[in-house]
Amino acid sequence: MEPHGLKQLICRPILSYSEFVKEIIFEVQEDEVDGGYSAVALGHAIATQGDSLEELRAMVREAVNCHFSDGAAGDMPGIIRLHFVRDEVLTT
Repeated sequence: MEPHGLKQLICRPILSYSEFVKEIIFEVQEDEVDGGYSAVALGHAIATQGDSLEELRAMVREAVNCHFSDGAAGDMPGIIRLHFVRDEVLTT
């Protein structure tokens, strides 16, 4: 005999981390020619730039707030993740 509610607990789908905490990821690259940084959101039409990392962080927050307050699909993310990408070219 099953304890009350055990079947519902066992049969319910397992929720992932992203279902509890909504996050948005930006790919960040340093501009080697002009200096500064650019950031592009993965999966969303959001892009911004800043002359310093401090300015970039502020611009990313502002861009996310504007994007989701303008009626974009989805909920406002609770976490903004900056993923820094660096290219290196090696010669043989």
